[in-house]
Amino acid sequence: MDLSQLRKKIDELDQKIIGLLNERTEFAREVGKKKTEAGKEIYAPERESEIYRKIDALAGKGVLPKDALKSIYREIMSAALALEKPLAIAYLGPEATFTHLASLSKFGSSVEYRSCASIGEVFREVEQGRADYGVIPIENSIEGAVSHTLDMFIDSDLKICSEIYFEIAHNLMSNVQNMKQIKRVYSKAEVFGQCRMWLESHLHHAELMEASSTAAAAKRAADEDGAAAIGSKLAATLYNLPILAEGVQDFSNNVTRFLVIAKQIPGRTKNDKTSILVSIRDKVGALYEMLLPIKKYRVNMTKIESRPSKKKAWDYYFYIDLEGHVQDPCVRKMLSEMEKKVKFLKVLGSYPTVGKTKD
Repeated sequence: MDLSQLRKKIDELDQKIIGLLNERTEFAREVGKKKTEAGKEIYAPERESEIYRKIDALAGKGVLPKDALKSIYREIMSAALALEKPLAIAYLGPEATFTHLASLSKFGSSVEYRSCASIGEVFREVEQGRADYGVIPIENSIEGAVSHTLDMFIDSDLKICSEIYFEIAHNLMSNVQNMKQIKRVYSKAEVFGQCRMWLESHLHHAELMEASSTAAAAKRAADEDGAAAIGSKLAATLYNLPILAEGVQDFSNNVTRFLVIAKQIPGRTKNDKTSILVSIRDKVGALYEMLLPIKKYRVNMTKIESRPSKKKAWDYYFYIDLEGHVQDPCVRKMLSEMEKKVKFLKVLGSYPTVGKTKD
């Protein structure tokens, strides 16, 4: 076929694709009505996980790479969600932060996003119904846990309904001609920690200035002579800042895990994770006793993090991640037995385990 014939074939296929997308969306709207009538949440992480598993299985049968297909379907599902019900997503802002990018990677561009100034504000937006879901950071592969997020779960009734693993790529941006002219570098304290060796090697002469977010850092760099910022490519685009160096983080495998919080726990899938919060009694061997049911019922513990209770000196909570869903018999029995051995046990959520997404 010549060029005009090939383009004609593509036009014919586009017509079919648009027709099928409209048909799919009509069915999705009907599903939304059924969920609303049943009092269920519009966004279903377990169904999302099932669709992505099917995409993984089908990806090897065609030309399009798996990640490209997932990006396409993310936007298809985002548009369908917005038609089923206008969704509002609260995130730790402002715009162009990595939490904003992680939110976009999860919910797509068709839903409403609400920037929040703090993690506490994200929780309040969802608790008071002004947002349907919230996105917050929980840990970084280099810097560790985000302690404020862990602390918020102590008093909040919100549940974890999904997670996002987002690969972080930090970029140095500035209006200066070369790095020798940089006098100040703005970014978050956590970002400086992730770029410590690179900064010492390339910008040891510059003063490091802490900002409330990477986007706020970019804004300062755009407004000040001799200033630079470390942040996302989106922040550089937003504030019209040239990128002087890409990937300035010290380690290439720099991944931040984000949580999606809501009022309900989603249903089971074949690959779930359960997060709990536990407070143990003040006695010898209390931590060992708490962990015994995990071994007894052969539940795999993937994370344990301690946090001071802030109510009594040397009194701690433990944040624990476990493989499985609260509806799984072995997890249910394990939690029931553990509850008898501790002062306090709270299930924070059961949700599908997902893969990593790149910036």
